[in-house]
Amino acid sequence: MTQIRSPLPDSRGHFGSFGGSFVSETLMHALEELREAYGRWSQDEEFVRRMDEDLAHYVGRPSPVYFAARLTAAAGGAQIYLKREDLNHTGAHKINNTVGQGLLAHYMGKPRVIAETGAGQHGVASATIAARLNKSCRVYMGETDIERQAINVFRMRLLGAEVTGVSSGSATLKDALNEAMRDWVTNIDDTFYIIGTVAGPHPYPEMVRDFNAVVGREARRQMLQIQDDLPDALVACVGGGSNAMGLFHPFIEDRDVQMFGVEAAGRGLASGAHAASLCAGRPGVLHGCRTYLLDDDAGQIRHTHSISAGLDYPGVGPEHAWLKETGRAKYVSVTDDEALAAFHQLTRLEGIMPALESSHALAYGFKLAAEMRADQSVLINLSGRGDKDVETVAALEGLTL
Repeated sequence: MTQIRSPLPDSRGHFGSFGGSFVSETLMHALEELREAYGRWSQDEEFVRRMDEDLAHYVGRPSPVYFAARLTAAAGGAQIYLKREDLNHTGAHKINNTVGQGLLAHYMGKPRVIAETGAGQHGVASATIAARLNKSCRVYMGETDIERQAINVFRMRLLGAEVTGVSSGSATLKDALNEAMRDWVTNIDDTFYIIGTVAGPHPYPEMVRDFNAVVGREARRQMLQIQDDLPDALVACVGGGSNAMGLFHPFIEDRDVQMFGVEAAGRGLASGAHAASLCAGRPGVLHGCRTYLLDDDAGQIRHTHSISAGLDYPGVGPEHAWLKETGRAKYVSVTDDEALAAFHQLTRLEGIMPALESSHALAYGFKLAAEMRADQSVLINLSGRGDKDVETVAALEGLTL
C-alpha cells in the first residue's frame, strides 16, 4: 500500500522560510477543514487502497522509463532516460494529483469541484475525475490560454465541465487561479478546489506533492532495476512545479543524485519576457504562500511570457524555493527557441511528441547529458504529450492547420 504523507513541511506548512497560509479570514475555515480531511483520509487504508487501484487501473500506472537511444547518441554523453508521464490517461502527470484530490472531495461529501488551468492538462484531468465521480465541474482558464489550447478546452467541455474564460491581467494561469480562489470563497460549503500545482496555501503544496510523488517512487525503483543504480541527474520543467516536485521528492535524501528544475526563459531573461521566478525573481507572497515570484519595484506582479501555457506563471511552489535556498536542487532556464528545437528533436529522433512544457526539460537535459560521461545517466521527466501544442507549433512556423 502506498505511503502518501511525508514529514515535511512543518505543521504550519512551512518549508524553511517558505510556504504557510497567507489568505483572507473567509478561507481559513475551508483550509482547516481541508487539512483535517487530508490528515485523516491520507492515513485511511480504504482511501489509500482505492487511490492505488485508480492509479493502476484508471490512470495506467506505473508509467515506463524509456531509454532514448537515438537522443543519447546525438548528445554523445550520458545515457538519457525518459519517465513517460505522457502515457498516462489524459496525457500528462496532472491525473495523478486529480485522482487524489477528486477522491478527497468525494470522501468530504463535496458535490462540486473547481480548478484552474494554463496548458489545459490539469483542467482536462479535473473534468475527467469530476465526470467519473458524478460531480459538477467549473474550470477557470485565461483567455490567452483558451485561444492557444483550444483542443483541451473542447475536451473539457466534452467531459461536461464549464470552462470560464478570464480576461483580467495577462489572461493566463495567474489570473485563472485568482478567479478560482474567488469562486471558492463564495461557495465554500459545497465546493472543493482542485489546485493543479504545488503552490497555494497550506496544505496544497504538501498535498499535491504527495499525490504526485508516485512518479519519483516509481522512477527510483525502475532505474535501480534498469541499471542497478540511481540516475546521476534528474531533470524536470518547473512552472508551479508539480511534475518536478513529484519526481524530486523521493530522491531528496539521495545526495549523489543531482536535481535540475528548468524554468521558462521565454525570449531571454534579459528581455523581461519570461517566467523564471527562481532564476530571476525574489521572495514574496503570491496566491497564499511565501515563495519566489516575479514582481516590479512597486511590488506588483509582473506579466510573464512563455511559449508553453503551463509554465506561464509568475511564481513557484514553496518547496522549490526551499530546495533552491538550501542548494539541494539547481534551477536553470531555457528559452522559447531552445524548447521548440527540443520539441522537434525528440519527435524526429524517437517518434515521441512532447508537450512544450516538457520540451524545456528536454532541452536542458540534452545539454547536460552532452557534458557528462557515457557511464552516467540522466532521467528527464516527460511530463506530458504534445498533441495539445500542435496548433501552437504550426502557427509559430507560419502554418495553418
